Amino acid sequence: MITVFIVSAPSGSGKSTLVNEIRKLVPGLDFSVSYTTRPPRGSEHGGREYYFVSRPEFEAMARNGDFLEYADVFGNYYGTAQRVLKKAEENGHDLLLDIDVQGAELVKQKLHEAVRIFILPPDLQTLEWRLRNRGADKEKDIERRLATARREIENYSKYDYILVNDRLEESVESLKAIILSERRKRSEVAPSPLDGELAARAELSRLANVQQRVAPILESFRRPPQAGASGSN
Repeated sequence: MITVFIVSAPSGSGKSTLVNEIRKLVPGLDFSVSYTTRPPRGSEHGGREYYFVSRPEFEAMARNGDFLEYADVFGNYYGTAQRVLKKAEENGHDLLLDIDVQGAELVKQKLHEAVRIFILPPDLQTLEWRLRNRGADKEKDIERRLATARREIENYSKYDYILVNDRLEESVESLKAIILSERRKRSEVAPSPLDGELAARAELSRLANVQQRVAPILESFRRPPQAGASGSN
């Protein structure tokens, strides 16, 4: 039985970087490249970051039942193809899905055993800095992403694990521990001392164990935006 891992985060939280690092470190883990109707950005290539398709093509796939989940995000469709799950099952690999909270909810309804992981930035100010520093969005898009982030983080309690991505190396190791420990739970192989270490590290990120750390982060998102703050960076 394969395990499906769902990773969600507000835009700018460093989710893509974490996922890319994990794909290098964890064998037997398939990754779903999503379909989208938005145009490529910068050096993006079709089939690597996304499969870029037209809106009519995407809607035709949706009508045909080709998607495990799909949603309209910022006026563009994003979706996970059904075939990636089937392929992972055929290969005996676990599956990693990089999808937003809408998609995560839809997948969880279909795949009840899926493990959900939410990535948080250290605070709202750090998230805003990251969005502005990457230089990929216009001001109105940044403001929209920040507003969406405020809504998305309120869903954190629906996830099994919460990772605060303030130090990349530590976050990568924590995500790796979560994936490997969950995988071992479903394995028939006898446990080893390393399994205990992985499980202990994974438990530090379990929802029930991060409430104190998460509280000030959530509070930073709930404070009313300060006048003129968006142009301070």
